[in-house]
Amino acid sequence: MEPHKKFTWPRPAVVAAMITVALGTAGCAKHARPEQPPPFVQAVVAQFGAITPASMMSGIIAPYENVAIQSSLNEPADAVNVQEGDRVAKGQLLAELDTADLEAQLQADLATANANQANTTHTVYQGSLSISQGNQTLNSMRGALQAAQATLQKDQRDLQRDLQLFTQGYLSEQVYQAQQATVRSDQGAVEQAMSNLRSAAATVQANGSNINAPGLQSSSVEQSRAQVQVALAQANQIRVSISKARIVSPIDGVVVNRNLNPGEYPGNRQIFTLQQVSPIYAVLRGSSDQIAGIANGARATISTTGTGLHRSLSGAVIGVLNEIQPGSTQFQVKVLLPNPDQDLRPGMAIQGSVVLPNVRGVRVPETAFTDDNHDAVQIVQSDSTVKTVKVSEVANDGTNSIVSGIQSGTRVVANGQSSVGDGQKVSYRP
Repeated sequence: MEPHKKFTWPRPAVVAAMITVALGTAGCAKHARPEQPPPFVQAVVAQFGAITPASMMSGIIAPYENVAIQSSLNEPADAVNVQEGDRVAKGQLLAELDTADLEAQLQADLATANANQANTTHTVYQGSLSISQGNQTLNSMRGALQAAQATLQKDQRDLQRDLQLFTQGYLSEQVYQAQQATVRSDQGAVEQAMSNLRSAAATVQANGSNINAPGLQSSSVEQSRAQVQVALAQANQIRVSISKARIVSPIDGVVVNRNLNPGEYPGNRQIFTLQQVSPIYAVLRGSSDQIAGIANGARATISTTGTGLHRSLSGAVIGVLNEIQPGSTQFQVKVLLPNPDQDLRPGMAIQGSVVLPNVRGVRVPETAFTDDNHDAVQIVQSDSTVKTVKVSEVANDGTNSIVSGIQSGTRVVANGQSSVGDGQKVSYRP
């Protein structure tokens, strides 16, 4: 059995050190931080769906029609009835030119037409008379020919009788020769009668059988009638010129330029410029990417900018025009807008949003992109860690985007510009 050892108190310095270590250990245990929970993020599930995107473009208001008015008349202005800025209606009288010399010319042409009409009547009567006389002469020549032929036949029979008597010695040679001379004379008379008949027939054929049948007399009548029509046509031309002296508005619009005063000749210059502003056009300018997919009839929302007038109007696209200048990449989209109060004016700056065709695909909120390039989103993996993945934006409607690069069902961080980083574990609400 070991001998009993005597207890010895530790030295004071050792006791102090032990107390210090004990206190330090107790202090560390008291201030140790508990483990922090993972940060919370709002997450959404990307799903297959559709959006209706829109193309944003800027532009200006343009008139529906811009009409430049000139006059072809070399006549002074009697009156000018409008001022610049006046609203005018279609058919409203803008100015009137002096037409005194045109009225005088009109009366002269009408008098010529009347004289030609009288000459036509005379020609009709004269032609009818000539045709009647020609027919009478033709009938007379036929009768003369028949008489000459009858005389010839009679004298030829007498010649045959005299020849027998002369042969038998009952008739002298002198008498027989006299009868031969008579027959020859009758033959000449028949030939002359036939010639006269042919001449009369040719005259009747040339004149025509009546005044309306083809022939010399009817052509004279037609010529006279044509002269009547020429004079009337000249009169109508003067009437047209007189009508042009009344310069009227071809549209409902606004006078934006007046370049004519009373007493002035219009010359070849532009004397009025009118603009139709109800309806009115919004002309948007965009690149090839911005106008791609825009079709005629697409709905557009137009907002005025930079003016005291703040309005938002809806209209329809009526045309997508090719590049403004050859070689440029700027195109025009024309939108037809109502403007009943005419408070939209050509030249106003505007912003336009044109609805594009629906796009289908994997849909995510536009806030999910990590930056303004819209080429990356953060996804929550199965182990609740965050990972940044590359995507391509196909289209957006200002709230949601259709992207490629992720599959439907992928859990996406709704706020892509949050402070969480790749590999960090997060908590989320399903």
